[in-house]
Amino acid sequence: ALSIALYCPIMYDAEQTAPLRQEIVNAGVTELLTPDAVDKALGDKETTLLFVNSVCGCTARIARPALVQALKHQPRPVKAYSVFAGADQEATARAREYFVGYPPSSPSLGIFREGQLVHFFERHEIEGLDASSFALMGESAFARYCGQKIDESIPIHDPMAGIEIDAPELAAA
Repeated sequence: ALSIALYCPIMYDAEQTAPLRQEIVNAGVTELLTPDAVDKALGDKETTLLFVNSVCGCTARIARPALVQALKHQPRPVKAYSVFAGADQEATARAREYFVGYPPSSPSLGIFREGQLVHFFERHEIEGLDASSFALMGESAFARYCGQKIDESIPIHDPMAGIEIDAPELAAA
């Protein structure tokens, strides 16, 4: 296994991360600060969200307010948690073990149902979006996975859907 240090070599101090943490906590998200806390939280059978928070500039600046916005809608995960990449290394490393099949990514967001990962948003899916677009992606994922049962007929919002440009239009642009 690769060391978390390869992906997040900078450790941020509490003063730097405090406002970024508080933004999520104010939305009802519980921070997980230890590997044991991660294991306990993700061992729950309720629908659960796990957000990998970070300092990483524009992408995290999009993800945090989008998550806050998405959590205001129903359905939503019964429980919402976060770990902080670059600050809580051990908890973040443990959380990433639950994102089977995905490389380390921050910010990122996983939705669990009955202890199993059912959907994961990686950093590259957030980059370049505005907060409203990513919030709609989260809301649609919550609608699909957080109701009484999984409803595969609900599409995950795609902010790029319907945007097509052919070569002549691109050249003209």
